[in-house]
Order: sequence, then C-alpha cells, then structure tokens
Amino acid sequence: MSKFTLSSQVLREQLDWGEIGWVANPPTTEAQDITVMEVTLNLGAGHNFHKHPDQEEVIYVMAGQIEQWLEEEKTILNPGDSIFIEPDVVHASFNIGDGPAKLMVVLGPAIGEIGYEVVDVAGEEPWKSLR
Repeated sequence: MSKFTLSSQVLREQLDWGEIGWVANPPTTEAQDITVMEVTLNLGAGHNFHKHPDQEEVIYVMAGQIEQWLEEEKTILNPGDSIFIEPDVVHASFNIGDGPAKLMVVLGPAIGEIGYEVVDVAGEEPWKSLR
C-alpha cells in the first residue's frame, strides 16, 4: 500500500542504546522488500556486534559521528557517509560524537513479521574482545 508517513506517525521503539523509528516495514506500510528505520544512537552508546543472516543493509549517517565496525575492521563515519553490509556479515555501530547520532538504515528483503532479523554475537569471540 503506497502511503505518506509523517514524522509524527512513525512508531518509535526505545532501547537501552537508543531509539528505532519504523519508517517502512510490513506492519507500518506492508513493505515486502525493504525495511527502513530511523535510528538514534545515544551519546556513548551503540548497537553492539550483530548480523542479519538473510538481509543486506545500508547505514547512512545523517548526524553525529559513529565508530562503524565491519567484521574486525573499523572506520569513523560522519554525516553523509555510509556503509553497505552483505547478509550474514557481523557489524556494530557506536556513537563517538558529542551528541546523539542519527542514522537512516535500510534492510532488504523484509524478513518476518516486522521485516527485521537480527542475531546478537556481542558475547562471542572475537567480537567481545574488539572494543
């Protein structure tokens, strides 16, 4: 179903590391091929090492500065920078700026009821020793 979504209509989920705004996914737009999220990383927080076994992902930095990990490689991303992540590749994003970091995240295809699958690997080696 094609539709407009105003910012005030975005369902926002509070997490210990920040917030996810569900811009487009099966429950909000009936999207089948993409899931789009507006992600806020709290100051000094981040989405620890994880992977999406059957989804590609693009993370685009809209505001702030993040330490972005791709497997065991890290780089600093600033507004306008992005990363493409293939399925089943471990990654993590940490806010290292001086305020909230805002990201636009797109995953495809939409998987499951909410269009998003995630496997947390932060407690496993080598991920738990990298940072």
